[in-house]
Amino acid sequence: MKRLLVIRHAKTHPAYLGQKDFDRMLNERGLQDAPRMAQRLVERGITIDAIISSPANRAYATACFFAEAYQLPATRVEQISSMYHPDAETLFRIVSRLPDTVDTAALFSHNPGLTDFVNLLSDIRIDHLPTCGIFAVAADIKHWSEFKGATRYFFFYDQPKALTDFL
Repeated sequence: MKRLLVIRHAKTHPAYLGQKDFDRMLNERGLQDAPRMAQRLVERGITIDAIISSPANRAYATACFFAEAYQLPATRVEQISSMYHPDAETLFRIVSRLPDTVDTAALFSHNPGLTDFVNLLSDIRIDHLPTCGIFAVAADIKHWSEFKGATRYFFFYDQPKALTDFL
């Protein structure tokens, strides 16, 4: 059984005049949401064997908060340049190349590609994967190379707003 967690970067500041989109940083809400969502995964007993991120500041920073929650060094966050604003096909290709020793992988990237991707993963449809939203699926496979053609099962969906709905 393989599990895939698709996670959008946390909330960011808008780009400043002359700032590249790639360099945008997490804002105050993002700096709160990322560790809270990571801790929420830990509390659910979800393990993560591999963390793969876009190298953009906001995605990498979000991924590092998740690594920290799992007591992993930031050096365990693998940055892949094609994860910066990927399309669904690029994400399927990245997943297919994951080592088979990985049972649960977490991908950190950007919209609109992530929303397009998660809508191909199961029968569950979402209009928009929000910042720091997590969409998870499972597939009864032994090799990640089988993931795209496999039957995938919706595992769970979570988002930061769900943290405040009951407060």
